[in-house]
Amino acid sequence: MTIDPREFRAALGCFVTGVAVVTARAADGTPMGLTVNSVTSVSLEPPLVLFCLGRQSQWFERFRDAGHFAVNILREDQRHLSVRFSQPHPDRWDGVDSETWTTGAPIIKGTVATIDCVTEAVHEGGDHLIMVGRVLRLAADPVGRPLVYHAGRYANLA
Repeated sequence: MTIDPREFRAALGCFVTGVAVVTARAADGTPMGLTVNSVTSVSLEPPLVLFCLGRQSQWFERFRDAGHFAVNILREDQRHLSVRFSQPHPDRWDGVDSETWTTGAPIIKGTVATIDCVTEAVHEGGDHLIMVGRVLRLAADPVGRPLVYHAGRYANLA
C-alpha cells in the first residue's frame, strides 16, 4: 500500500504537539535555531530527549556536527519566535533575549522549559535525522502555558 504524503501529514497533524526552538552553536560560533514540534523524551535514566531534523534544513550539517543542542519549549505568547525560526530570516537573533549554559547553545529566556543537551546519538530516519541528546541541565515553569500546534495551525490550551 502506498501512503500519500499529504494524507500522512494530515493524519499526524491530528496529534497536538508543543512548539520548540532547538538551538546550537556552530563550530565557528554562529548561533543556530530552528522551530520544531518533533521533541520527545526517550529515557529517564539516563535523561535523554530527541528531536528530528529534516535533511532539507539549511542547518542540517551544522546541527549534526555541533555535538550539542538545547530545546527551548515556547510559551503561548512566543508565537513570533516560532514563526521567526521557521523561516529564513537574516537577523533571526536580533532582539532575542538569550544566554548560554553548559553546552554553549543559545538558551532563549522566558520559555516554558529549556533542556540543554550534549548529543548522545544520531540515527537515520528517512528524510530526517533523529538527534538524541543527554540532558545536562534544564529549567521549567510548570504553570506556564505552552504554545501548541494542531491540524496545521497554532492553538491554545482551554
